[in-house]
Amino acid sequence: MTTQLVTVRESGNGLHGQEITIGRHRLRADEPAETGGGDDRPSPYELIMAALGACTAIAIRAYAERHKMPLSRTTVELQHFILPSINDAGELDYFTRTIRLEGELTDEQKLRLLQISEKCPVSETLRRSATVDARLAGM
Repeated sequence: MTTQLVTVRESGNGLHGQEITIGRHRLRADEPAETGGGDDRPSPYELIMAALGACTAIAIRAYAERHKMPLSRTTVELQHFILPSINDAGELDYFTRTIRLEGELTDEQKLRLLQISEKCPVSETLRRSATVDARLAGM
């Protein structure tokens, strides 16, 4: 499976400002002030968390609809931490998700939706890690 081409270029708005184009969609990113950015847009890590939260909520909604569960709203709150590894092999990225399910759901349904949240594609990608390749255009 391939996804839509994503293009990121410097916006000229501050040292770290970026313009992101995904098909017909336009986003912007920046860095927090403490790392030299203008802090006027989400940081790259905040965008990763947004993708994880959106994927989680979409997976939960799709499952609830398919199984006719009385889910009225899903809210996902996320945080990202960088932790030292136990065996000095570098750092470990740690994401937390707090999922709020609204509606007349049984405890069994809530637990099933929690299980489904673990299967969203972005969760699976982050868990298994990824290969990231870089090359220069025109070379």
